[in-house]
Amino acid sequence: MAVGGDKALDNVIGFSKKVWSSWAPASWELFSKAVPKLNQLDDMGEVEEGTFSVEKVLSLKPDLLVLADWQYEMLGSDLDAINEAGIPIVVLDYNAQTLDKHIKSTEIIGQLTGQKDRAAKMAKEYKDIVEHIQTTVKNAKLAKQPKVYVEFGRGGPAEQGMTFFSSMWGSMIILVGAENVAPAEIGKWGTLAAEKVLAAKPDAIIITGRETELKKNQDGMVMGFGIEKAEAERRLNAFKHRAGWAELPAVKNNRVYAAYHANSRTLSDSASVQFVAKAAYPDLFKDLDPQQTYLNFYKNYLPVTPEGTIYLFSETK
Repeated sequence: MAVGGDKALDNVIGFSKKVWSSWAPASWELFSKAVPKLNQLDDMGEVEEGTFSVEKVLSLKPDLLVLADWQYEMLGSDLDAINEAGIPIVVLDYNAQTLDKHIKSTEIIGQLTGQKDRAAKMAKEYKDIVEHIQTTVKNAKLAKQPKVYVEFGRGGPAEQGMTFFSSMWGSMIILVGAENVAPAEIGKWGTLAAEKVLAAKPDAIIITGRETELKKNQDGMVMGFGIEKAEAERRLNAFKHRAGWAELPAVKNNRVYAAYHANSRTLSDSASVQFVAKAAYPDLFKDLDPQQTYLNFYKNYLPVTPEGTIYLFSETK
């Protein structure tokens, strides 16, 4: 919708609903009320959970199928029937979280929706934000890179959550010129043992969360639409009390932050790139306001105004 504009859904007949409605329920509720057409679209199932239905896709007789790169890889030979039916498959890759792939994916959506100029404008805005950060870091000529650890905190402090290397938040750390403490063998995502996190001694820690855990897990990190700052801070504070964390530089210096997990692998995550840069280099990017960048994106390109806690620079100890 952001790239395609007001009429973006006119040519959409189906999508994977659960990725949105279950993973980001407050966001779904806000959008589905503002754009009723969303409720009328067919649900094709969810790739990661194994419910994606090739039969459903074929029954809809689409002119083309748009997939994320990771979906295309996971589906593999299941897509043979779609190829045999002569349905073109367009693959986008925002998950890689690289500047080139973000821009290319945006340009492709612009072509598909007849909004090349709008897409070019959005791509330039994204590029300008990233390049400003990279230039600032380069010109600072710092003696060493700050070390950053990121974890999807849906399971709460008692569970070692997923971290990222070559995708999403992991790639953002690399994009801003910081050192990701997750090793390359993590791949796109995986779990880093607690003792390895301690050994890495990160300078900054980012815990990501979403709305889903608000009612499912009283300890899981929550961030996003409709999430009160006080509740997010309470849950973030609990992570700081993990065994051994009191001795980590990030905890000692009160540099444990939180972010809305859903604001990655999307064009609006220019705000998240700013957030990661600010977490990694607080002295270099005092003037950056990731929350405002996020709100501006919605104001300029989307039909709703989000309210909640998207980023958290906590003062609690």
